[in-house]
Amino acid sequence: MTTPADGLPASATETGSAVIRVLSYNIRSMRDDNAALARVIRACEPDLVLIQEAPRFFRWRKAAARLAAATDLVVLSGGATAAGPMLLCSLRATVERTEDVLLPLTPGLHRRGFATAVVRIGGARIGVLSAHLSLQAAERYEQAGALLDRLAGMGVEHAVAGGDLNERPDGPSFRRLASALQDCRQVAPWGGEFTSTSWDPHQRIDAVFVTGGVEVLGCGVPEGLASADLAAATDHLPVLAALRVPVP
Repeated sequence: MTTPADGLPASATETGSAVIRVLSYNIRSMRDDNAALARVIRACEPDLVLIQEAPRFFRWRKAAARLAAATDLVVLSGGATAAGPMLLCSLRATVERTEDVLLPLTPGLHRRGFATAVVRIGGARIGVLSAHLSLQAAERYEQAGALLDRLAGMGVEHAVAGGDLNERPDGPSFRRLASALQDCRQVAPWGGEFTSTSWDPHQRIDAVFVTGGVEVLGCGVPEGLASADLAAATDHLPVLAALRVPVP
């Protein structure tokens, strides 16, 4: 298996499995240096990108299309129709279906949602979900439960979910997810740990989770990227995971 400059396994199709690279990234509505953002995403060589805070307002589809073009990816689902989460994918992915999900609105709080899809990569079938959980603790806990319910209802054996949890690993919502799924960073630590802020990383509030049966080969914040690009691209750091997904 080849290894890119960042040290994680490269995407590959193996006998009985597929190695995929998944990136989770809060891009702050593309309000920062979009050229730096594109360089960061390209350098991670992802098959799937789970985005939070995608553009949601005026000409948001054009902004999403520009980001996809600049990173040699395509828009899979989400954006304003999912209240911010969005999925991008490489041409390696064959799309089976997509669905944008809006969660119940709590008066006075920001609307939240999930961008979801089922894709096939190298023969492996996998559910994908991007989420950005609430700033309010009680609502966040309910949304964590909704995330687990959504994954369970996707009709797939293997799934990956990631996003900005707005909570550290010792919080109840984070623990709720980690008790039902594999917290990729905890299973196979690689790279940096803290994801916020991009200029002063001091907490891990972004994560990638997978269902049982998916082998985590490594997960964390890529450390070989230009620090100037990371600080300029957005206010979060990206989380990159390499996964080995069984082929049915």
